Formats: sequence, structure tokens, C-alpha cells
Amino acid sequence: MACPQLDGVFADDGPLALAIPGYRMRPQQLEMAGRILAAIEANGALIAEAGTGTGKTFAYLAPALLAGGKVIISTGTKTLQDQLFQRDLPTVRDALGVPATIALLKGRANYVCPYHLARAVESGHFATREEAGHIRTIARFAKATKSGDKAELSAVPEDSGAWQQATSTRENCLGQDCPYVKECFVIAARREAMDADVVVVNHHLFFADVMLKDEGMAELLPACNTVIFDEAHQLPEVAGLFFGDAVGTAQIIDLARDTKLEAIAAAKDYAPLQEACRTLEKTAKDLRLAFHRDGTRLAEAQWRAHADAPAALDAVERELRAFSQHLESQAARSEGLDNCLRRCAELALALKRWQAPASEAVQDDADVFVKWAEVTTYHVTLNMTPLSVANIFQRQMEGHPRAWIFTSATLAVAGNFAHYQDQLGLAAAATGCWGSPFDYGSHALLYCPPDMPDPNSPEYNQAVVEAAWPAIRASHGRAFVLCTSLRAMRRIHELLQERLEREHLELPLLLQGEGSRSELLERFRRLGNAVLVASQSFWEGVDVRGDALSLVVIDKLPFAPPDDPVLAARIEHLKRQGRNAFFEYQLPRAVISMKQGAGRLIRDEHDRGVLMVCDPRLVGKPYGRRIWQSLPPMRRTRAAGDVAAFFAGDQVESPA
Repeated sequence: MACPQLDGVFADDGPLALAIPGYRMRPQQLEMAGRILAAIEANGALIAEAGTGTGKTFAYLAPALLAGGKVIISTGTKTLQDQLFQRDLPTVRDALGVPATIALLKGRANYVCPYHLARAVESGHFATREEAGHIRTIARFAKATKSGDKAELSAVPEDSGAWQQATSTRENCLGQDCPYVKECFVIAARREAMDADVVVVNHHLFFADVMLKDEGMAELLPACNTVIFDEAHQLPEVAGLFFGDAVGTAQIIDLARDTKLEAIAAAKDYAPLQEACRTLEKTAKDLRLAFHRDGTRLAEAQWRAHADAPAALDAVERELRAFSQHLESQAARSEGLDNCLRRCAELALALKRWQAPASEAVQDDADVFVKWAEVTTYHVTLNMTPLSVANIFQRQMEGHPRAWIFTSATLAVAGNFAHYQDQLGLAAAATGCWGSPFDYGSHALLYCPPDMPDPNSPEYNQAVVEAAWPAIRASHGRAFVLCTSLRAMRRIHELLQERLEREHLELPLLLQGEGSRSELLERFRRLGNAVLVASQSFWEGVDVRGDALSLVVIDKLPFAPPDDPVLAARIEHLKRQGRNAFFEYQLPRAVISMKQGAGRLIRDEHDRGVLMVCDPRLVGKPYGRRIWQSLPPMRRTRAAGDVAAFFAGDQVESPA
């Protein structure tokens, strides 16, 4: 659709070209921007897939700024959130000469809380001497900073336990009753967001603060004219998290520890409360110990089959009741103790809801919930998750007319958006799909090795390493090996380590978990010839341009494990409706995950590389065709020699 206003903006001699070194007009970007502007002007909904290199960020920023009004931009990651606020938004705003004010809003856990910081300093109780030092550093920072954003304080590691004591949560925030309310960084950030023309948030904050109105932000959405979701493929999962309910040992332990600090400050003479804190914390930890292994997700029937679990949960409920009685006798002594009493009541109610029969748990016949438990190393969380968020999401979109833009590089399955529309109740939304401007035909090769065993066979990981080894040698490292499970990741890393040692090949071998994601990426880029073995954390949101990454190996098609309790319940629910769960739900999810993983390879118009998919189902099963047809148009081969020729710089003929 022609739009003279946008034609000038995106022209080779337009304001973006003058402001951005190396900018080139891309027809896909201009067309996408035109569709977005039309949706904004009509207060419509648009689902827009834009391949890597399309420039989707500028394609939505330019029309959003030109259209005016209040805009909320929600991203999937803090990294993109910071990039938008610090770089992309100011660049486009200044280039267009639009006098828009912008604000960055993060979750409250990102801001120092003066109240809880003072409580921590006053108590003097820290796990380590290092943590005590961190608290003192945070206290000095709090006096000097304007924003209170912990991202500004690199001297204290993000995973330091000190941050937990120096920040607030939704549960332990005292709100307007806080004695430090005038110094609150969260309130200051929100005030700035209310006044700004463009507010950058992330999906978790959007659903927690804006849609569910949990934290006093009910004014932000009604005042908004346009909502733009970038990395929108993550929305169904995030929406399910927030439209559901969760209660766990982490919240109970936090309550016990917060109450202990409040009691030291305001009820030091009431010893039974200190003892009750210790007992409640121990009971919560005993509930976690009722499960003997971590990293599991259990359906309700499986959860109750653990011999000690039901009794341990009953014990937690009893202790919460006793804890509440102690708090009731002391709550009037401080705002903090009164808040702990409220939290105790909320936790008891959440446990009661989780224990209730299914008929009581479901409030609407159209919204079916599944109960399940997640067991991690230190905690167990009891979840109630809606099998579909479509009805709930639709209700949230009703009311004040505004535009809704959903964009990502991975939303469609072979150009079809039905799966995404069905998940979010967006049947009436317009759709658009713009392919990447990159020359995949010349720059990329899709390789599926022959003679691979069944992916469920015991020798499969060994076969993956055997098949990938020649490709890794040919590429001289410079590879991501992306695995669909942590178990496979660890085994494949172990086998590659053995192979490197046996052949005396000096390629750096990195493993997810050896450092933070940003640290590992920095090392990978700096080394230039590394092999990184990783799992889910590196399938998306990772950008390595240039020669450092030239080979992406994917061990299996990324189907979610069928024993996952939420997936199993969704499959059963679809079957009861007479629908095909595999083709309507499981396959589309795998395709979108596959597109994310494949998208790590070519990040720049000059990048070259090989995508190696080891799973024989890609070519051996009829549905495999739908998967590779959804990938960028790479040349395809099953011959290892073609991979070697590709890295040697020779041309490889694509099979007919």
C-alpha cells in the first residue's frame, strides 16, 4: 500500500538514511510499515511476521511515532527493551523530528527499595560477608542514583542475594503506607511512564501490571492508543503464566524471612513470632524434600502419588494458619507486619484454590484450567494454568478502541497464522508476512545427514556427534550445537569433549551453564572458533554476526515432551473437541521453535553458514515437509561432501 509520508521516511535519501550509517531502503520494511500505520489509524489488530533483516523495529517505530498518541511497546527480553530505549527509539525519534517523550519501565524487582534496604541494613543478617559488602554498596548507590535501576550498579552481581533484600516484590510492597513512599524509585519510574508518549515495557510486566492491574498501573492502558508486541511469539506462554495462578515454597519462605526482619524492627519482644518464622520456613522446605528429584513437571495425579507430598502440603497449610494467628496479635505494631498478615492470608487462599476440586477451580465454562507442580532444585511451585488464553486475552482487548500490533520473525507456519490466531483469540486480526531480504539461496545450506537412527533410540546422541563431527571440522568450529533437552546437551558435550581430545583438535568447547548467557556469548565471539553446546536458552534472542558463527547443529525437531502435564492436558482437551492436536497444536509449536533455532545462523546480509538438522523425521515423515517449508529458502542437501564444499567456498547444487 502506497503511503507518501512513509515513502519519504524510508527512502534512500530520507531521514532514516541520513541518521543511520549504512541504511538501505528495503521494500519489505516499507510495506510492513504501511500496514502498521493503517492498523494504527483504524484502531485495528495486525499480526506481522518479518524475516531476519527486514528491519521490523524501524518498521513499527516510524509509523507509531508519526501517528502520535500514547504508545506501549512490549518486548520479550530486557535486552531488546534496553536496546529500544537507549538506541532505536531515540534514533528514529530524532531522525523524524518528532517531539515524543520516552520512558523505560521495568518490574519492581529491578529497582532498589529504600524500605527493604533499610530493613536489611538494620537487621545485619546476611548469608555471607560478601553479601554484607554488597548491601553497603547498594546503600551508597541508593543515595546517588536518580533511577534506582540496579542495571546501573555493575559492582554488585545480578545474582547476589543482597538484591533480594534490597528490592521489593508485589507481595511485600507496602504501597502508599510505606514510610519511604516519597523516595520510592518504582513510583518515580511509573510517574515518568504515565507522562511519557512512548513507554517500553516487557511482556511479563505488561501482563502483571497493565492487564491484570496487580500493581496500581490501571491508568496506563486506558490512556494508550497503540500497543505493539515485539517478539510476540512468546505471548501465549507468558499470558498463560499470568492468567493462571501459582503458589509455592519460594513465596512461603520469602514470607517467613520478611516477617522475621519486620519482627526484629517492630516486635522484638514477641519471641513466639521468631520461632513461628523458623517453623514455617522449615515446613516449606520439607514440602520440597517430599520430592526426590528436580527438573520435573508433574500432573496433579502424579504429584499426589508421591507418598509424602499430600501430608507435607497439609502441614504447610496448618503452619500458615498458626503463623496467621501470631501475625494477627502483632500486625498493629507496623505497616510491614500488617502487610505480612495480608500476604499470609493470600497464600492460604491460593493453596486452598489449588486443593479445591476442579469444578470449584474453574470460574468460566469456556476457561479450563490444569493443575500441575514444578519441582526445581530448591522449590516446588503449584500451578493452575488455563488450557487456552484466547477467551481471557480477547476480554482484555475489549473496551477502549486502540491498535494492537503483534510482530516477530516467527509467527506463521508455512505462511499461515491460524495457529497463532487461535491461541490468542485473534481470528479477526489482519495478517502480513514479509520474508527476509537476505540471499539465503547463495549464503546458506540446509543439511540433513542420511542414515540417522530413530530420535528415541539410546544411541541417538552418539549418532548426532558422529554426523556433526565432519561438519564441525569443516567449519573449523564456529558452531552452535542446539539441543532439545538438558540431558542431551550434557551428553553431546561430553562426547564432543572426548572427540576433541582423541583427535588433538584445539577447538574451544563451551557449555550452557558455565557462565551467564551474555558471558558465554562474549567468549564465543571473542574466541572466533568455538563450539557452544546449549539448550533452550540459546534457541532465540541470540545475535552472533560474522564468521564466529557459521554452523548451527540441531539435534532433534523441537517437539515439546508429550509427558509435560500442560501439553498432555491440552492434547486431551483438543481431542475431546474432535480436533487433531498434533497438526493444530504440537506441529505448529515445533515449527515456530525450529524457525527460532534456525534464525541464529544468518544475522547479516554478509553472513554465510550451514544449518544441520540431525533428526531424520525432517525428510522421513510427511509433516517434515511443513517444517522445512517454513524455514528460509536455503539450498538443501543430504551429502556431507556438500557441507565440506560449502565451507571450502565451492558452489553446491540444490536438489530438485
